[in-house]
Parts: sequence; structure tokens; C-alpha cells
Amino acid sequence: MATTPRIGDSKVLESRETDDGTTIRRRRVSPDGRRFTTYERIELPQLMVRKRSGNREVFDRDKLATSVRRSVGKFLGSELAIEEVVNAVEERLRQDGKEIVGYEEVGNTVLDVLAEKNEVAYVRYASVFSDFKTLGDFERILRERRAK
Repeated sequence: MATTPRIGDSKVLESRETDDGTTIRRRRVSPDGRRFTTYERIELPQLMVRKRSGNREVFDRDKLATSVRRSVGKFLGSELAIEEVVNAVEERLRQDGKEIVGYEEVGNTVLDVLAEKNEVAYVRYASVFSDFKTLGDFERILRERRAK
């Protein structure tokens, strides 16, 4: 039975920082010659989200990625594209230096990022986030988008 390489026993072959500077990718080799990659993310102070109910919870990157994937995944094309959206949203939310952000701010930031990447994804996410009920809701968001 094969064993999983242990990080402590491995040698680093190469280290690279991602373009956004939030993650370090390390290529490693174990004593038996197997190669593998580890990712290290810079741990930032906790960001809290004030939910619709008024409750607060820790900003959850995985939860946001799932939301984006379910709403617009196929329009972005890959998991990497979804990760880029999540990275951009988190970065913009942290820029203000606030410890607590409202769910509306999170949703609107997702919309801003999606508007730059894919207009269809933008409209789809808007329809879920804003709970569209009528064709008029879609027409309104399209008018607003075209006006920008």
C-alpha cells in the first residue's frame, strides 16, 4: 500500500507566489522521489459577515465559492476562474479595513467582479442574489448594466 509523502521529510524544489500575493505554491520531492505540491495561504484577520437575520458569521471562502459555482459556474469555465472571483471579492472587502461587512456588500462586490469577467454570469448571479421574480427584474438589471 502506497504511503502519502510527508511534508517534513520533503525538500522544496521551487517556491512561487501567486499573482495576487495571497498564496505560495511550493513544489516538493519526498525522499523516495515522488513529487507533490503544497499551497500556503497568508492568514489574514477574520472578516465577519452580518447576515440578513442580523447574526454574524466568519467570512467563508468555500461558502462563497459554492454560491458562485451554483449560480454561474459554467459561464466562468473553470474552478480556477471561480477561485479568482472569490480572491477578488475577498480582497475588495478587506480594502476598507472593516472587520464586519453586510451580506449586501458581499453580494454587490461579487456582482462588481462578475460584471468585469462575464456579463451573463453577472445577470445570473444578480437574479439569485436579488431573488428575481419577474421579467421586469431582468430588464431592470440589464438597463442598469448597460448604463454603466
